[in-house]
This record gives sequence, structure tokens and C-alpha cells, in this order.
Amino acid sequence: MTPTHVLIGVGVLIVLLSMRRSGARRAREVVSLAGRVLVTAGFIVGAQWVVVLRAGPGWLLLAVLAVPALFAAYTLTRALTVTTYDMPARRRGGRR
Repeated sequence: MTPTHVLIGVGVLIVLLSMRRSGARRAREVVSLAGRVLVTAGFIVGAQWVVVLRAGPGWLLLAVLAVPALFAAYTLTRALTVTTYDMPARRRGGRR
């Protein structure tokens, strides 16, 4: 068994456990999102694979690897950045 097989098995196990813990509706949402992520990642990897095999080193290789990395970095940064909006203190009595 290769490390790839182990990672795939662990991923499937995590999805199954999350489906069991949550309701059926939530499970469908998780599986749907995971499916869309895997399909999109497959397209990106496929395009990168073709360019790496055919184009060789150069600007095209840099572009095909850097652009998806920029999108991923932007998404992760937005997801992991905590932002708050502090509401102004309300005055008692007085005008609004």
C-alpha cells in the first residue's frame, strides 16, 4: 500500500465520520462541496501536468504553477483572517 492510498483512505474515513455525526442534509452538502473541490483540483492539476510535460521550463511553467497558488493563498488568507466590526456604543436616553 502506497502513502497515496493511505491518504485517500483517511480522507474517505473522515468524510464518512462527518456524515455520520451530522444529519443527512448536512452530509449531502459536505459531499457536494468535496466533489466540486476535487473536480476543480483535477482540472487544475491536469492543466499543470500538460504544461509541465510539454512546455518545459520557462515563463509558461511559472505562470501555470503560480496562478493557482495565488488563488489558493488568497482563499486561505481570507478564510484564516479574523475580522471584527465593533458596533458603536449606544447612548441611553438621548437622540438616536
